[in-house]
Amino acid sequence: MRQRIALDLVAADAVDLVRAFRDNGEVSFKDVPLADARANYLKVCSANGVAWEAVAEVSTLAYPVIQGNAALRLYRPAGSAADTLTPWVLFIHGGGWVIGNLDSHDSLCRSLANQSGASVVAVDYRLAPEHPFPAPLDDCRAALQFVRDNASALRLDLDNAVVAGDSAGGNMATVLANHPAYQVEGIAFKAQVLFYPVTDLTASHGSYQRITDGFSLTAKSMYWFREQYVPAGQNLSDARLSPLLHAEGRTQPDLFILTAGHDPLADEGIAYAAAAARAGTAVVHHHLPRHAHGVMTNAGRIESGRRLLAEAAGFIADRAKVSR
Repeated sequence: MRQRIALDLVAADAVDLVRAFRDNGEVSFKDVPLADARANYLKVCSANGVAWEAVAEVSTLAYPVIQGNAALRLYRPAGSAADTLTPWVLFIHGGGWVIGNLDSHDSLCRSLANQSGASVVAVDYRLAPEHPFPAPLDDCRAALQFVRDNASALRLDLDNAVVAGDSAGGNMATVLANHPAYQVEGIAFKAQVLFYPVTDLTASHGSYQRITDGFSLTAKSMYWFREQYVPAGQNLSDARLSPLLHAEGRTQPDLFILTAGHDPLADEGIAYAAAAARAGTAVVHHHLPRHAHGVMTNAGRIESGRRLLAEAAGFIADRAKVSR
């Protein structure tokens, strides 16, 4: 039996959050009713996220999906002229395809817009298990089509687009950037920004064996998220679920990727960065060996998260040709 990771092996700027989680009984998303898991995630993101910032403009819009509508939220960065086209980021929130919404990542998107100088389009896709794979992914593609068809009214420069996401959102972001079936004519992403993404849902990497308790995301909670999202009998090696298994030899849009050592997703994220680099992709990879999953949604309490959010914003500004 593996021994749990001791607190003295956790980064100094994150140890208080990990200690509090352990002292409060290590209640995971899978341990409470789904409605409570979703509400608790919103509370945690609100309490621990980066400080709220004013932006030049915010608008929430409905976009069509199969059997109804979903929503997206557009943030124009502070200081942007109202009548000009801006570079933009399609941001897809994390939460295991099961929890999270526009509000869980609101402060993060505001900060990303202001620091990068690009507009941010956050996608509120429908969630599993009510809407299992591939519905959330298809919703993200539908949002991209909506942006393409309404770019002039939204004042977005289609020639300067970046896709970004954290965790499950990072999974869908890189699928949109690379999978032929999810390309949208008229939009070619200049880059992708992935914060501790899911890249291999077969869960075959060693970090699944190392991170089994003591953190808010463990192997067991990832198995639960996978069970909610993926229908029984679905091939987990599908490129839409496990893009790492199809990454070798494929040049991708420029890649910014963050991985964390105390995260069951650590090894697959590291492998994804390496495969992209071997194929000739320009890769910026930041690894935090003593941090856990959720650095960005806890960046109000974790200084390393704030620093890397600024790094990601600079990467976006460079790739999307933001005028400073």
